[in-house]
Amino acid sequence: MPTFHASDGTEIAYHLRGEGEPLVVLPGGPMRASAYLGGLGGLTAHRQLVLLDLRGTGDSAVPADPATYRCDHLVDDVEVLRAHIGLAHMDVLAHSAGGSLAMLYAARYPQRVSRLALVTATPWALGMPATAEERLAAARLRAGEPWFEEAFPAFEAWLAGSGDFDAVFAPFFYGRWDEAAKEHEARGDDEFNDEAGDIYGSDGAYDPPTTRTELSRLAASVLVLAGELDGGPCPVLARRAASAFPNAEFAVQPGAGHFPWLDDPEWFVRRVVAFLDGSGRRGD
Repeated sequence: MPTFHASDGTEIAYHLRGEGEPLVVLPGGPMRASAYLGGLGGLTAHRQLVLLDLRGTGDSAVPADPATYRCDHLVDDVEVLRAHIGLAHMDVLAHSAGGSLAMLYAARYPQRVSRLALVTATPWALGMPATAEERLAAARLRAGEPWFEEAFPAFEAWLAGSGDFDAVFAPFFYGRWDEAAKEHEARGDDEFNDEAGDIYGSDGAYDPPTTRTELSRLAASVLVLAGELDGGPCPVLARRAASAFPNAEFAVQPGAGHFPWLDDPEWFVRRVVAFLDGSGRRGD
């Protein structure tokens, strides 16, 4: 397992999977170990994934200063990783909460990003949080599922702030609630750093007007990929986020939730590879 030392001395781990041109991958959570990403549905057949364990997660060390878990501080770790692996510029894929980290990185180091794939990425950095109404509207699309009647009231209570996160509504995050999804969800308890997650988006992490201004000048090509059944972000919100970039492609994966590489690996890999190879389709 390769490691490097961040600017404050924290030892940061990353994992290499697959062969080919490197693709730096930033996990979501926020602050979830990169193991949940697996091989991203088979993307390892086309690219070497450089899966970063953010500080305090996975095999990376806990920093001396917990304040460095904040998203804007983590940008420095991404830049040190780039220099460590010897890339003048790099392709980046970011999932979920990792999308805001990727946006802040691209805003601060635009010359270092060749292509940026934002997969079901929460656009907090742009001042666009997913609303409870959007999440509930997406959840209602699942009304025909056998688990819906039990899951929906708990999900609604959680979004209203009157209930805790409950595994009973985990199916809303997956396009298919099958054995693979159940196994994937069950691993989550061991992969999150909850303390770090609370700090990730805390006060001062984001400056949406400045980020928007910087990203409006980004030369890199960007793919914003949403899941048809995802509520955070829903496709409408993801399309709005795509408008922040001058060279963006927008795609909606049919039948997919928040982890689209699990719902239809072939579709996911085909679309992402087409983008990374420069043959993507605008306005999917």
